[in-house]
Amino acid sequence: MAKRYWLMKSEPDAYGWDDLVAEGEGTWDGVRNHRAAGNLRAMQVGDEAFFYHSNIGKEIVGIVTISEAGLTDPSDPDGKWAAVKVKPVRKVKRPVTLKQIKADPKLADMEMIRLSRLSVAEVTAEDWDYIVSLAGG
Repeated sequence: MAKRYWLMKSEPDAYGWDDLVAEGEGTWDGVRNHRAAGNLRAMQVGDEAFFYHSNIGKEIVGIVTISEAGLTDPSDPDGKWAAVKVKPVRKVKRPVTLKQIKADPKLADMEMIRLSRLSVAEVTAEDWDYIVSLAGG
């Protein structure tokens, strides 16, 4: 199966890039939106995701890899919601801001733009490569 790409939003004052780096691996849980949870369920080990700081910063700050997939959210007492584990790959050289993404016509169809409240969004391979280039490789 081909590698897929994602964007995962987290509020940096609650759980930021530096928190993940300090832990070495983190559980992505607490998602209570059906579309976002479906994206979590679709993830496979080895997929990559942008780590996006929401609310404060509003920018892509790093790249993570999915280290464990198909988990049940440990914060859900009913066991209905999905979770994955992620490991940091690298911090981006240049953060890519939401303002940059919204202003770029090449990225107008991104799921994170069309569904702005979505906390876990799919990213096409073409958009991934383009954003990685904007971020300094």
